[in-house]
This record gives sequence, C-alpha cells and structure tokens, in this order.
Amino acid sequence: MTVDPLRLMIAPSGFKECLDAEAVAEAIERGVRRVVPEAIVDSVPLVDGGEGSARTLATLTGGYLVPVTVTGPLGEQVRAHFGVLGGPGPRTAIVEMAAAAGLRLVPPDRRDPGVGTTYGVGELIRAALDAGADRIVVGCGDSGTCDGGAGALRALGIRLLDGAGTDIGPGGYRVAETARIDVSGVDPRLSEADIDIACNPYNMLTGSRGVARVFGPQKGADRRQVRRLSSAMEHWARLLAEHGNDVRGIPGSGASGGLGAGLAGVLGARLRPRFDVLLDHIELDARLAVADLVITAEGAIDFQTPLGKVPAEVAGRAKRYGKPVIAMAGTIGRDAQHNYAAGIDALAGILAAPIELAEAIERAPELIAEATERTLRLVLVGRSLGTAPVFTPAA
Repeated sequence: MTVDPLRLMIAPSGFKECLDAEAVAEAIERGVRRVVPEAIVDSVPLVDGGEGSARTLATLTGGYLVPVTVTGPLGEQVRAHFGVLGGPGPRTAIVEMAAAAGLRLVPPDRRDPGVGTTYGVGELIRAALDAGADRIVVGCGDSGTCDGGAGALRALGIRLLDGAGTDIGPGGYRVAETARIDVSGVDPRLSEADIDIACNPYNMLTGSRGVARVFGPQKGADRRQVRRLSSAMEHWARLLAEHGNDVRGIPGSGASGGLGAGLAGVLGARLRPRFDVLLDHIELDARLAVADLVITAEGAIDFQTPLGKVPAEVAGRAKRYGKPVIAMAGTIGRDAQHNYAAGIDALAGILAAPIELAEAIERAPELIAEATERTLRLVLVGRSLGTAPVFTPAA
C-alpha cells in the first residue's frame, strides 16, 4: 500500500536575543528530516512586528531591505532598515520600530524607557516615503522606549510645545510638559499614504493595563519611574483626545511604548491586530489547511503566550481546519497550560538537561533540532498504537 508522505508546516517565531524565525525554522526542519526524510515541509517563519519582521516579510514576498542611518533611542546614530514587500498591490514598506528604537539598542546599564526616543522611527517612515511607498506598515514590538510616539511625530514635522511655546525635549517623561500639538509643518506626503500600525491588541496606553505599568519594568524602569511614565501617558492621552482623536480605549494604543497612540492620534494611522496585517501577505490559512501536522515555536511559552503571541495565533488558525499543533519552547513557564485552550495540543521544551543560559544560546540550533527529533518520534509512536505504523521513522 502506498502511503502519502507527511505534510508538515513549520511556523515558528524567533527566539529573542538568540535566533531569528528563519534560523528556528531551519533547525526544526533538520530535526524533522532525521525522522521523516521524505516529509513534505512547508516552512513559514513568522513575525510579530518585532525584530526581524522587515527582513522576514521581505524575503517571504520576494522584496528587499533598504538600509538607513537614523537616530537611535538614546540620540546616537544607528544603522537601521525598512523592508519593501514584493508582489502585487500598493508599494508597501515595512517599518520595524525595533530597528530604530529597540531594547537591544539600549545598553543594560542605561535602560530607562522614559528617556528614550522614537525619533528614528519617524525617520524610517520618512525614508519609506522617499522610496515611494504608498502604504507603510509599522511593526510594533521589542521596543526600548515609552514616549507615546512623540519622537516619531517630531521627525515627521510635528511640533510638541510646552506652555511657553517651546519645543519639548526627547523622551517619555518630557511628554508630560506638552501643552499643544502643532501639525502645521507635518510632512504633506503622509496625507497620501496609508499607515497601518501592526500591534498587539492587548496593549493599552493607559489604565490598569497601561503600557508603562505592564512593560516599563521589562525595559528597566523602577517603581518611581513607572509612576512618572504612567502619569505622562495619561497626560498624553488627554492631549490626543483634545486634538481630536481619543485613543485611550482603543486596543493596541499602548503598542511599543505608546507609539501606536501617537501615530493614530495625530496622523490618523490605523491600529490593527498585528497578525491580521503581517500574515495577509503569506496566505498562512491556505497553507495550514493542507498540513497534517503543525509545529510552531517561541523562546518562552507561558501564561502570556495566548495574549497575542505567535504560537497561539498559529494554533488558533490551525484549529479552524482541525490540525494538530505542537509548540517548541526554550522555556516552558508559569501557567503554560493555558495554551491548550488556545489550540496548542502539546508543548515540548528544547532542553533535555539543565545547562547554562550562555551555552543554551550558543547551541540553540542543535538543541532545537534534537528536541524536534525526540518529539516527532513520540508522535509517530502514538500514531502506531493499535494500528500498523502510518509513517516509518528513519533509523
């Protein structure tokens, strides 16, 4: 009897500060080939708007990257980039905010999100306009700032003035000094371009789930700094409402330290769930529909994963077609069992034994491949229980 080959989709996220999504996908596929070399593998590295998003989407669509030197989060010049997507439709640029204002650009001993600026993000948007973009997608994720998008707005010609009519300084703390938003000098090309903010809809600008409270500590803020930033974001939200766009209750308004709020509140950019924006270029659902098994992955899987992370998004979409989903993880953290309700059928950690973090990072490709092999062999054993084996694993 002829047995159809296993059709397997690999759809991982990157492992933060370790491997990008492409490298994770390659490691998983190596593990698969050790067990089922004849498998039909559809590898779709996924992004969430953070680091690597522009490169991955440009590669998947046949586009390219454009290098740009911009102002970094601490005011220094940094090498950044944006992506231009291939394929039909409007000329679309992917601006990855992390390339200009990401946490990796802030040394650990200088991390205070209240002093960082998103000015470089605005410079990337301007560079995309210079390149003829009709549509700009701003990917939010992995930010090291919390200035409400004030810096990006200033780079696009908007003045933020204090009570004396003087331009405020950079950083989230200084946003509290803003008395008036002057849009008279805004780049006129912005009115002709569509701007979509690809954001996590669970991120809010203010309130109990406000961005300063939830993400400030992850970016280096202590309790006093969190309170100060929260107050600044509350002031910024009121000012945006007076300007004509009340974003306080809009899902995603807290994206990347409030970058989404600033761009939406002043420029009229659209806040959209990030996967609705980022995945519509790669036909993910159609590819999931023909898979026998789906493997996704992320560096850490825990109680936060169902709140807009790649593995949960992949699992939820796979379940529309009744597909089983395995999630690989560098670490399986607190309340990870919540992911079963999100559509993940099994979790697999990549470590077979405890090792130092530095070694785990260095050996990550090897560890992921080995963990995939172990996991897939168990899958095939399960398939064979009570019946003849459907797939014969490699020796």
